[in-house]
Amino acid sequence: MRWDSLRLADDGPREQQALFDRDLVVSRTFDTPGFRGITFHEVRARSLISKVPPESRVPFRWTINPYRGCSHACVYCFARNTHTYLDLDSGHDFDSQIVVKVNAADLLRRELRAARWSGEHIAMGTNVDCYQRAEGRYRLMPGIITALTDAVNPFSILTKGTLILRDIDLLARAAAVTDVGLNFSVSFVDKALSRSIEPGTPAPGRRLAACAALSQRGLRCGVLMGPVLPFLSDSPGQLDAAMRAIADAGASHVSPVVLHLRPGAREWFLRWLGANHPGLVDTYRDLYGGRAYAPASYQRQIAGQVAELARKHGVGRTTPAGARRVPGVDARQGPKRAGSQSAPVQLSLL
Repeated sequence: MRWDSLRLADDGPREQQALFDRDLVVSRTFDTPGFRGITFHEVRARSLISKVPPESRVPFRWTINPYRGCSHACVYCFARNTHTYLDLDSGHDFDSQIVVKVNAADLLRRELRAARWSGEHIAMGTNVDCYQRAEGRYRLMPGIITALTDAVNPFSILTKGTLILRDIDLLARAAAVTDVGLNFSVSFVDKALSRSIEPGTPAPGRRLAACAALSQRGLRCGVLMGPVLPFLSDSPGQLDAAMRAIADAGASHVSPVVLHLRPGAREWFLRWLGANHPGLVDTYRDLYGGRAYAPASYQRQIAGQVAELARKHGVGRTTPAGARRVPGVDARQGPKRAGSQSAPVQLSLL
């Protein structure tokens, strides 16, 4: 793998340093049912808090991704193409070659103490899931959450992993001192569809039960209803069933996101579609054309349906931006200074 092709993006002399020292990479496999067929590449990262590229379509500026690649194996995952930066493919390798930043917690503490760090909101789960299966073995998130709590640094987590409940006490402690946004990704409740298209994830019902457990603990938890899959999970009955389950889980808000077909994900998704729903391949090509996003008219249609269903079932609805709301933080200027009267900025999930 070309570990040395990944460079620190910050200005200054570190810019020419590789993110990982390839001589220190340790690759492991574990002969247990949960990890069989997966290779874990343990690395000592040189940077953990990542700056979002200015051209990105998200308002938050900073992310943490303790892993690269994801055993959730979601066919539609928009992050698949990032694996090609390591000379790995965006298909099977993304699901089975997992990079683990084993020094994440110590590195984060150092970066949070740096004079140049201004305490801005940090989003997690924006690239790959920080509560994927590997987290059960490597336990990176307790150290990360504790470091953010000790620094009183606001953060948010988007996940499909019920393992987040392991850290519920740490999350409650963090929420007592800073803004913590929690969201589960659940776009449909069809178990068969879930097993086919997101085979490494907990079932939708288990994710919603975890959302309910967080809410019952007093932690505000919402649902990202994404991706909504055209012609697969977008019928009125399917959307209503999902919203009813989301309401029963006590979600504080719900936000729909229609399937993105970016490079890497597009090819892998169309391959899956051809194998499982061949009659929809041409339909998808007609809908998306050469674009990564569905037509705006379709997206508005789904947003309208979800909004009406949210009202029907009593779920407080927010936008993807609102789900990572951080009071008093400007995504461009950092934490609001005393005396400032600017309105809160809302940070998006994706």
